Amino acid sequence: MTDPVHILLIDDEPTLREPLAEYLVGQGFAVTEAGDAAKARTLMRDQRFSILLLDIMMPGEDGLSLCRHVAAQSETPVILLTAKGEAMDRIIGLEIGADDYVVKPFDPRELVARIKTVLRRAARVPQPAEDEIQGFEFDGWTLDTVKRRLTDPDGALVPISTAEFKLLQVFCEHAGHVLNRDQLLDLAHGREAHLFDRAIDNQISRLRKKVEADNRSPRLIKTVWGGGYTLAARVRRLASPGAA
Repeated sequence: MTDPVHILLIDDEPTLREPLAEYLVGQGFAVTEAGDAAKARTLMRDQRFSILLLDIMMPGEDGLSLCRHVAAQSETPVILLTAKGEAMDRIIGLEIGADDYVVKPFDPRELVARIKTVLRRAARVPQPAEDEIQGFEFDGWTLDTVKRRLTDPDGALVPISTAEFKLLQVFCEHAGHVLNRDQLLDLAHGREAHLFDRAIDNQISRLRKKVEADNRSPRLIKTVWGGGYTLAARVRRLASPGAA
């Protein structure tokens, strides 16, 4: 018998947190509650959780700060619980590593569906098919698509957000092709694309600062005026050791 999915529910509003926890337990999940980020940090030091449900607006350390910490320290998926007027916070949350979001007030059934979807997606990452592409190499850089890591030509790990990773993966998959903003948004962000429509240029700017010797005169991620952007580098696909 497998252990139930263990959720850490972090929200400072007990009137939302407690009935939601009760509902999730009724759906077969194990749930631990935390009313603030400090309590959540303590719990995460002592226990392992399958997924975090994280409110953005909390007193003290907010949800975005905690999300950034979780993304940097572990591979635990995070779903943000956000208010209607927090569109920019949702953008930032997705960029720094959140896996999904739901907008309050939400139907608990939708949240359960999103939890299951995120967990299925996370479960697929460590066990790729034998012939699946494991990453890309370009101009000495390596993008590991299994561990979601970017390594520079000297072998040093370079921090990269989830949004930046998705964007760079799209560039590698379509190297040499000119992609306009709409194509980049659709390929990199899918359902959340509308949240990033004002941020795509900023993401590209941040990527250039990481992979370009001189981001003011980029030679890898180039702008094609009137067209969009292209990765102007020869890309080698890296397959798993057992692939043919």
